[in-house]
Amino acid sequence: MLTLASKLKRDDGVRGPRTSNPASDSTRRVSVRDKLLVKEVAELEANLPCTCKVNFPDPNKLHYFQLTVIPDEGYYQGGKFQFEIEVPDAYNMVPPKVKCLTRIWHPNITETGEICLSLLREHSIDGTGWAPTRTLKDVVWGLNSLFTDLLNFDDPLNIEAAEHHLRDKEDFRNKVEDYIKRYAR
Repeated sequence: MLTLASKLKRDDGVRGPRTSNPASDSTRRVSVRDKLLVKEVAELEANLPCTCKVNFPDPNKLHYFQLTVIPDEGYYQGGKFQFEIEVPDAYNMVPPKVKCLTRIWHPNITETGEICLSLLREHSIDGTGWAPTRTLKDVVWGLNSLFTDLLNFDDPLNIEAAEHHLRDKEDFRNKVEDYIKRYAR
């Protein structure tokens, strides 16, 4: 007669003694986030905008990387803007955390690096916020677009920059260029 105890003894003999070492269990388990990231990073690298570069400081930690955006048109042309992207454990149910590391004069990015981009919102009234169907590629393309077609003066996070643009577009351009010279080269 086969019992659970005898089956466990037989399996232990084949595989060696059972251990309850949590470290060995965690090295065998891969999180849902990490499985998704392996696929998404490959897709991202294959479809990266020509104005963007990604850098993984630790290639074993796909949940943390840096993005560099170098706009080739518009107000921010000639600048080099660094972003830090951290993908939380609850990804893809929640969006990545993104911060701009480069000081910038922008209506949708504060001088301290906070970003207003609808797809980074966990809860959005208009339905354009984060959804589990979105990917890192969407985030990178969205950040890249903040320098061109998603530049939004009507719904700003940095109200002072938006009002500056409304008041005096030429002076706004000059301040952007000054910030690029000082912080984004």
